[in-house]
This record gives sequence, C-alpha cells and structure tokens, in this order.
Amino acid sequence: MVYDVTIDGKNYRLELERVDTGWECRLDGRAIPMDAVLARRDVLSVLIEGKAYEIKRERTATDLHLWVGGARYAAELRDPRSLRGRKGGSWEEAGPRKLVAPMPGKVVRVLLGENAAVEAGQGILVVEAMKMQNEIKSPKKGTVQKILVNEGAAVNAGDVLAIVE
Repeated sequence: MVYDVTIDGKNYRLELERVDTGWECRLDGRAIPMDAVLARRDVLSVLIEGKAYEIKRERTATDLHLWVGGARYAAELRDPRSLRGRKGGSWEEAGPRKLVAPMPGKVVRVLLGENAAVEAGQGILVVEAMKMQNEIKSPKKGTVQKILVNEGAAVNAGDVLAIVE
C-alpha cells in the first residue's frame, strides 16, 4: 500500500507492506524497522527501532489529527490510486454537502444560522462528546442551507447536523 501523507503541512510518501514478521515500512524511500498493532479502535501501538509509541487518531467531520504522546499533529492521508484523494476535483465543490456527527454527543453551540455565508473550514456547530468539545467545520465555501439540530440536542454518530451549499 502506498500513501501520500501530510503531517502539519509537510508531505511524505509512506509505503507499507504486510510481511511474515509484521510490516515493512518505507518513508520517503527509507526503510524503517517497525512493528505495529492496533491496541484498540483509533489507537495504534508502534515499536520503531526499539522505542514504543502510542498513536491516537482523532477524526472530525472535516479534519484528522494524530496524537503522539502529548503532541497533536494535523494529518491528511491520500491514496494516490483513489480519485477521491486527488485535490482540485470538481466533486469537492459540487452540490450540497452534509455535515455529520463524527461520534455520539450533545450539540452545545450553534455558531452560524441558516442562510449564513461560510468559508471552508469555518466552524458551524460544536458537539460535546466524552467531555471534549468538537467543532464541526464547513467542508467548503458556500451558504449554510439548513441547520438540522438545536442546542442541547443529543446526536448519534453519522447523524446529519447541517447542510452547506
């Protein structure tokens, strides 16, 4: 498997191959001896050159972050074989986009109302889950067509919260 990875704005090429002893990893062409195991959902335990790391994945409707120890990194992962992973495609801007709840929680704030102009990445709602507040951001520039939840509403993972056109 080959991936283009961006960590805090820096691009890398990651090649992973399953072998009898675990995983073979190459980062920008350089072999990295490692072993990895999925400890639990969204948590990867990695052993690199004898040093152990716990990597936690934090996903929102529009962003991906990785936590390594106490450090948080913005991450983007693209499979170069996938059409969806390519930038600049017309699919990114075409038509209305639904904002969905990334996990069960409670809507604590509605930041923008219906018919409000919104920029890509601008916060529209705040959902609290497990005592953490997650800002649900617009996937594109446009107009908030519809807000489908009210403050205080309980939501499930995958529930549509708003529509941006």
